[in-house]
Amino acid sequence: MATKRDYYDVLGVKRNATDKEIRQAYRRLARKYHPDLNPNDAQAEERFKEISAAYEVLSDKEKRSKYDRYGADWARVEQAEAARAAAGAGGGFYTRTYDASDFEDLFGHTGGGFGSVFEDLFRRTGRTEGARIHMEHVPGQDIEQPVTVTLEEAYSGTTRVLTLMSQEGTPRRIEVKIPAGVREGSRVRVAAEGSPGPFGGPRGDLYLIVSIAPHKVFQRDGDDLTIKLPVPLHIAMLGGEVEVPTIKGGKLALAIPPETQNGRRIRLRGQGMPHLGGSGHGDLYAEVNVVLPTHLSDEEQQLFRRLAELRTRAAT
Repeated sequence: MATKRDYYDVLGVKRNATDKEIRQAYRRLARKYHPDLNPNDAQAEERFKEISAAYEVLSDKEKRSKYDRYGADWARVEQAEAARAAAGAGGGFYTRTYDASDFEDLFGHTGGGFGSVFEDLFRRTGRTEGARIHMEHVPGQDIEQPVTVTLEEAYSGTTRVLTLMSQEGTPRRIEVKIPAGVREGSRVRVAAEGSPGPFGGPRGDLYLIVSIAPHKVFQRDGDDLTIKLPVPLHIAMLGGEVEVPTIKGGKLALAIPPETQNGRRIRLRGQGMPHLGGSGHGDLYAEVNVVLPTHLSDEEQQLFRRLAELRTRAAT
């Protein structure tokens, strides 16, 4: 999901932007271009993929550092570094001999790019002719694949069947598991499902970049959930019970204390999202939204007038 545009331009931030600024820019743009909010909009979908790819790199300190130094070739630098580490490994592996000119023919180092990385490798290892590099040690590139899940799927975990294209254009279908508790921007690693390594090296990894589709009822903050709960005026004033829907399905009875104010948050412990890779759950917060009655009968209007008189008298 790489992009030719500068990642900083993609997110609309300066090169010295803080982690917080990058995170805020990503969230703002992801909400705007999310496929679920732009159905059947191919341009929005591609823009969302571009935004996700940029954020995946700039939100990682190590990757961002390499991107700042090498630009679009940052991922290939990792392969070159692995090759350099393997150059003097020795011991029982079949090796091939390459000259700098071989890599020039293979990758083209004039004007920078992947070839210039290997040229730098030869210079730092002090081997300009006959450099022996254990290329079978060098893994292929990692692949990043954006995937969108519902909040319910993030709660229980889910699977996706993905179709990946090889360099030869051959489709390859794999089924991947997305664990319960994933968050917006989570990176789910699927080992050895990336691109094959050069010269027979092992495959890289596949990383799923998770996006959570907006939910009509629940708002998520970490592993906690919030729901706006309609509460009739008479229950808010006198107390009573209302039903609260939960993300796992079904409803819970919630006791509303007398004289509950509009906007009050009531916690339901352990009814939030599962902790990713751990045990337990976050909490569910019911935010009271007092519903005023309409279409009052004559008797109800009289009761409210009587209440108004009593409150006015109490205030004086």
